[in-house]
Amino acid sequence: MLLFTNLCMQNNKATITLIVPCYNEEANIQKGVLDRIGNYTKADNQFVEVLIVDDGSNDSTIEIIEKRYLNQFSKFKLVKNEHQGKAFAIMKGIELAKGEFSIFADIDLATPIEEVDKLIEQKEHGYKVVIGSRKLNRQGAPFTRKLLSLGAILFRNNFIGLKGIQDTQCGFKLFETNTARDVISRSLVFKKMRNADGASVTAGFDMEFLFISNKLGYKIKEVPVTWRHMESRNVSFIKDAKEALKDILTIKYNDLTNKYDFSSSKK
Repeated sequence: MLLFTNLCMQNNKATITLIVPCYNEEANIQKGVLDRIGNYTKADNQFVEVLIVDDGSNDSTIEIIEKRYLNQFSKFKLVKNEHQGKAFAIMKGIELAKGEFSIFADIDLATPIEEVDKLIEQKEHGYKVVIGSRKLNRQGAPFTRKLLSLGAILFRNNFIGLKGIQDTQCGFKLFETNTARDVISRSLVFKKMRNADGASVTAGFDMEFLFISNKLGYKIKEVPVTWRHMESRNVSFIKDAKEALKDILTIKYNDLTNKYDFSSSKK
């Protein structure tokens, strides 16, 4: 009887789609990050699929994934997106997700994939949006980057009303899939396709997503996760900071001019 009960509890677990955005990630793939993701998810029935959403890579990323990984890990699916930036890769993954919940994780695994258990645990408490948080403990990050991050937190929280959230930018988040689709449908900053020039992390996406989620009354939970700084040629801090500042100002303008639709949500 106990065995039957345990099996029923396992079968009642919500299904999860893991979304992994990537752009010119040959170097990270060669380090075995996809092997770690594949081995972690293959035996866990909660994970129904792993969507690797390529953001128009022009190196050998796609070729390596197709030849080495799609046959090795049955849950892996490669989605080829036009080069629009990380935000649009994530949105494409959420659009296609079959899981009741969607998790996205940066492919460099700066936050180890094993940390997803911390996010999954929180959905059992009714949270529809769960975000990994580095707070200010950003192991290995240069001091100047930590200082600039602190300034960005103060500016962001006071300017667009995200007080209490320490880290909007950690690339490790869980959403109820329908909630995420509801929020994205109301997005204005990321409503239209963009022309990305090289790597683009489009930090404003996370901020607008959380801003809209908060306005709609969706419960947001911030969870401390292990994180270590990873040097990446796909990150240009000055370029990304300028882009994020522009997006924050746009979010604020849209809010002040009542352009957002905060009417009846699906919560």
